Amino acid sequence: MLNNGALALKEQNTGRYGEILSYLSEDDGYWIENDVWEVQNKAFTDNGLFPYLRKTATKIDFSHYEEETIRNEAKYYLLSSLKKGDLKLGNVLNIYSMPVKRLGDYLSASDIRGIEELKEDERFIRYLNQHYAGRKGGRKNWTHYLAFKNGFVEFIHDFYDEREEMEKDVWHAAKLPGIRISACDRRGRGSISFADIPEYYRPMVKRYLGKLVTRRSWSYCGEMLVYLKYFFGIFYRHGHGNGFLENLCREDMEKYLVWTMEEHKDSNATYRSKAVSFIRYFLDYIQMAEFPLAPEKDVDRLIFDDDIPRRERISDTMEKVKYIPEPVREQLDAAITDIEPKEMMTVYVLLRETGWRGTDVLNLRYDNCLDYLWNKVENRYVPYLCGEITKTGIPRLKIPIRDEVEKIIRELADEAGERSTDDNNPEKYLFNTYEGRNMGMPISKPAFVQAVRELIARKGITDASGELYHFKTHALRHTRAVEYAEQGMPIGVIQQILGHCSLQMTLHYAKVSENALYEKWKVTERLNLFHVEGAEPPKVSSERAQEESIRYEFVRKTLDAVRVPFGTCFKPSKIACKHQMEKCLECPNFCSTKDNIPEYEAEIKRVEELIRLSRYISRKDWEEKNTEYLTLLKKMLERIRKEGIVHKNGQFREGM
Repeated sequence: MLNNGALALKEQNTGRYGEILSYLSEDDGYWIENDVWEVQNKAFTDNGLFPYLRKTATKIDFSHYEEETIRNEAKYYLLSSLKKGDLKLGNVLNIYSMPVKRLGDYLSASDIRGIEELKEDERFIRYLNQHYAGRKGGRKNWTHYLAFKNGFVEFIHDFYDEREEMEKDVWHAAKLPGIRISACDRRGRGSISFADIPEYYRPMVKRYLGKLVTRRSWSYCGEMLVYLKYFFGIFYRHGHGNGFLENLCREDMEKYLVWTMEEHKDSNATYRSKAVSFIRYFLDYIQMAEFPLAPEKDVDRLIFDDDIPRRERISDTMEKVKYIPEPVREQLDAAITDIEPKEMMTVYVLLRETGWRGTDVLNLRYDNCLDYLWNKVENRYVPYLCGEITKTGIPRLKIPIRDEVEKIIRELADEAGERSTDDNNPEKYLFNTYEGRNMGMPISKPAFVQAVRELIARKGITDASGELYHFKTHALRHTRAVEYAEQGMPIGVIQQILGHCSLQMTLHYAKVSENALYEKWKVTERLNLFHVEGAEPPKVSSERAQEESIRYEFVRKTLDAVRVPFGTCFKPSKIACKHQMEKCLECPNFCSTKDNIPEYEAEIKRVEELIRLSRYISRKDWEEKNTEYLTLLKKMLERIRKEGIVHKNGQFREGM
C-alpha cells in the first residue's frame, strides 16, 4: 500500500524511513546532525561535490522545516540527488537555496496532511504571492520554487511506493532489470514519468513501454513517451475524453495531422515526422497485441503511409552527412599523439578504426572488449573488437581490427583492470573515470570532443576556408563509411561493421567522396558524349575502335539482355536458364504489397525501354523474353492495386 511519506510517517526508525536515517548518518553524521550545510565542509569535498558555477550562496538551510521527519526527507532528497548527479551543487546553490527555505516555511505554516495536498501548485503559489511577492505587490516568477517542490514530491512519492517499478508512475532506469542503456545515457535522464498520460490510458501505455524498454534502448523509450504524451494531450485539449482511442476513426487522425502541422510548423522536420510515425508504431502494436483499449479500426485505415511527413529534404540530409576532408584527416591522424589527456588518443583511434558511434566506443568494457577467432586463411587467431550497439539493439557486435590497434586496446584493458575496484568502476568500463563526482562513469563524449578541438586549435588545423576545423564525433563515423565504400567493400559488410539495422541507413552514410566522384567522372571522358564547340574531339586509334566494335558485335549476337531484379541478365543465348524468366514473381514464398508499387512502375519503364532497344537491333529473342516479363509485371501490379497484398497466404492474412 502506498505510504504518504514523511507527512504521515510516525515510526521514524523502521521501514523506508530507517534507510533515510542510515543514509544521512554517513560522513560522520554531518548531514543528519546539521540543519545548515556549509559547502566548504569536508563532507562535501570528500564526495566530489564542488560548486563549479559562480555561486551566490555558500550554504543550504533546512532549519525552516519544523517537523524533523519532513526535514530529514528534504535532506535525503537533495543529498541523494547530488551524489547521483541528478542535481549539480552549483545549481542548487544558485537556484534552489531560497526555494528550500520557502518550502519549509510553507509546510510549517500550512495544515498539509498528505503528499497529495502538497502536489497542489496553486495553493503554494498563493502562499508565495502573499508573503514574498514584494513590497509593491509585484508578482514574481515562481518557476524554480515549483520545480523544487514538485521534484521533492515526486521523489518522496516514489521512495515510499513499494509497488513493482513498472507499476509506478515514475520509472527509474537503475531499478529496471534487463534494459539496455549506454554508458553515455547514464549521464542523462535516469527516470521517465507517466504523470502527463491520462489516468484512464496510463496502464496501457506502461504495458506498451514495458515491452519496448527491454527490446529497444532506454533513450528510445523516453523519446516514445514524449510523443505519446503529446498525442493524448492534444486530443484531450480538443474536447476528447476517456474512450476516444477505442473509437478512433480516420477523421480524428486527419484532425491530428492538421493540429500537428499547425502547432509545429516551425519545428524540426524530424519532430513532425515522429509525431505521426511513432503514434503509428504504438497503435499498430497495441492492435496486434489485442490491448483492450486499442482502436477498433485497423491502423492502416487510420494512418496512411503518405501521412507521415518526410523527416528532412534529401538536400538537407545529405548536407548533414559530414565526413572529414582528407587534408584535415591527415593532419588529425598525425597530431593525435599530442592530445591531452592521453587516453583520448585511444578513443580517437577506435573511432577511426571502427566507424562506431562515440557512445558505443565509450561503452566498451575492459573484461570483454577483445576476442580472438581462428582464421584459416591466415592460419592464426585474428583479433576482434566486441561491444554492445545499444541504438540498434545488437548485444555483442564483433568486428576485426588490426594487430597494432589490438595491442593498444589490450594495454589499456590491462591498465583498467589493475586500477578498477567495485567502488570506482563497478561496470568495468574501458574508458572509466576513477575519481570525482563522475567516478564509475566512462569518459563523456563532450569531453572527448573538447579535447580534439583543443588539439585542433594548438596545431592550427584549418578547413578549406582557413577557419579552425569544427570537429564532431559523428564525422569520424561518416568518414570510415566512405573509406570502406571507396575500397570496394560490399555494402552488406559495411552495414554489419557499422551496426546498422537497415541497408538504407548504410547507403546514407557510405556516399562517394568528391575525389572518388571526380575519378569516376574522368572515366566517362573516353565515351565522347558531346563536344564543346571549337574543341578538338579526342582521337581514338583505329585499332582501339575496331577492338570495341568487335566486342559489341560479340555481345549483340551471342548474349541475352533480359531485365531481372536489380540488373540485367547477360547469359549466353544458347544456354537455357529456368530462373531467368521465372524470377521471384511466381515464387510461392514471394510477398509484395502496395509499398512496392513505385518499384513495379519503375521496373516496367525499364523493361519497356529494353524492348524498344531489342526491336531497334532486331533481336526478337530479347523482345519475346522481355515482353513475357513485362506481362508478368503488369499482371502483378494490377493484383497489388486490387488486393493490397499478393502472397500465397495473402487473403488469409488480410482476414485475420
